[in-house]
Amino acid sequence: MNNDIQAMISDAHGDVIRWRRHIHASPDLSFHEKPTADYIAAELARFPGLEITRPLENSVVALLKGEYPGPTWALRADIDALPLQETSGETFASGKPGVMHACGHDAHAAMLMGAASVLCRLRDRLRGSIKFIFQPAEEVPPGGARELVAGGVVDDVEHIFGLHMAPNFPTGKIVLKEGVYVASSDNFDITISGRGGHGSVPHLCIDPLVIGAEMVMALQNVVARNIDPLKVPVLTVATFQAGDSYNVIPDSARLAGTVRTHDAQVREQVRHLMQRILSGVAAAHGAGCDIRWQEGYAVGNNHPEACGIAIDAIHRHFADGTLTMADAPLFGSEDFSSYQQKVPGAFLFIGCGNEEKGATWGLHNPNFRIDEDALAVGVKAHVALVSGLLGD
Repeated sequence: MNNDIQAMISDAHGDVIRWRRHIHASPDLSFHEKPTADYIAAELARFPGLEITRPLENSVVALLKGEYPGPTWALRADIDALPLQETSGETFASGKPGVMHACGHDAHAAMLMGAASVLCRLRDRLRGSIKFIFQPAEEVPPGGARELVAGGVVDDVEHIFGLHMAPNFPTGKIVLKEGVYVASSDNFDITISGRGGHGSVPHLCIDPLVIGAEMVMALQNVVARNIDPLKVPVLTVATFQAGDSYNVIPDSARLAGTVRTHDAQVREQVRHLMQRILSGVAAAHGAGCDIRWQEGYAVGNNHPEACGIAIDAIHRHFADGTLTMADAPLFGSEDFSSYQQKVPGAFLFIGCGNEEKGATWGLHNPNFRIDEDALAVGVKAHVALVSGLLGD
């Protein structure tokens, strides 16, 4: 990356910090991000050459058309916050009780705005177009990406790239996992219908608590005895609710939890296995069982061609040792996968950990902080990822 572009990135750093701190102090929950989107759109309107649209009222899409014809590539940032009470101690902490940017989406948005400001100044070198996607609702399925994809936002896109802050890596590191990098995520609710009664006469009841306990144990066999050990999912029962009395056997009980897989076929297999096992346990006790699924995000899969572009860009524009190639996928989920079902794409992680600055807490923690020096790394990474359209 030549010195002129590096100087542009440095010039934008003050604005990037300002944008990030404003968004951090004024967080919006998933599907309610219109104020954040309004702010982003107003700031982007200052950049020459951007065509700004609002496919959803809580989203922003900005298109930069180059001086020369060529393909359209996209860069994406998510913009929603989490329902957490912030305790980070930052001077620009959330001004909204119970709402916080604890997953770095404020930084994601600011870094993409910074990249847009730099790339607008390079329009005369651009062979093709760059689409900047500021997406709502990554944190809550079905997510905002799916809706934007359905609305045709990436129909003309050849490649798409996304970044995510990673406090478990130090500032200056960029991490990429080729192939599958995050899991699919589906949530389930199970209602067990028994027959309640007095706790002294359980033989006259159909106890949904006992049945539920048996179901929890039986479900462990989905992972332990029914799935290829090389493709094992995570199946977690996280909720067990029934009754609130010492001597009343309740009529019903509720189980709820999540399933995470790295394989689309295993994802479907788990559903069928759970249905068979749960129905069998319920029937054995004369109880009813209703299973409801909330379909979450697809398996995140970094495409070979997009990974090749990313690896080449990082090697060419960053110092040796910047890029770390991860060897195992995460069991977290990410709705960037919705774009990757439509368009070849790659998702990278930007290290933002720094013990000296108190940036040691993990994502989704009320104490979460980032090292703001990582913002410049993210802006440069965005510019590097599309540098092929600049002839660079």
